Formats: sequence, C-alpha cells, structure tokens
Amino acid sequence: MENVFEIIAEPNRRAILSLLIASEQSVGEIERELRMSQPTVSKHLRVLREAGFVESTVDAQRRLYRLRPEPLQELDQWLEPFRRFWSAHVDALERHLDRMEQSARTNVQLHDRKRKSSRAAASAKITKRGKK
Repeated sequence: MENVFEIIAEPNRRAILSLLIASEQSVGEIERELRMSQPTVSKHLRVLREAGFVESTVDAQRRLYRLRPEPLQELDQWLEPFRRFWSAHVDALERHLDRMEQSARTNVQLHDRKRKSSRAAASAKITKRGKK
C-alpha cells in the first residue's frame, strides 16, 4: 500500500480531496467539477478509499464519496513539529523586519532634523546678510 505522501503527492487526488472538503460528491459530480474522465476519477477514488482517505455510501443508483479526516489528522500530527520550527523562524524574521523598520524611521527622523537645521542655518545666514 502507498504511504500518505505518495497518495497526496498526486495532483488529481489532492484536487478530489479538496473538492470533498465542502461536501460529499458522486463520481459524476467530481468528473464535471474537475473535468476528468470517469475512469480517471474512479481510479483515484479507489486509491483514496483503500488508503482510508474517503468512504462511500450508496444513494439509489449512485455512489457518494466523502472525506474521512483520520488520515489527514495523522498527517497534521506529523507536520506539527515542522510548523513549530517554521513559526519560530517566521517570528524571528518578523522581529528583525520590525527592527529594520524602526531603524529606517529613526534614520529618516535624523535626516529630517539635519535638513531642518541646515535650512535654519541657511536662513539665518541670509537674514544676517540682509541686515548688513
């Protein structure tokens, strides 16, 4: 049997899983929504069903498929340490960018003060020359 990553690595299977998040769907509805042939949809649904990602029920003459959360919860648990790792790094990046932004604001303020001071000095020189 394929492992979880091999199963969800296939783009058509991910598309089917994404579609089933909203509601249960028949093979025909999946075909129309994803513009796939019936044999292709059936093949991927069989793999997903055998792996426990989806389950089906019979409704009159059609089979309805719905998502089963358990395999995705297992995947979510496996991903958790990686989320913590990236969260810490993203937080550090955010702090660094905040410091850079604060530094840039401080530099702009210093530049503005110098420019005002230069203008005031130039104005004082002009005023002083005008009084002579």
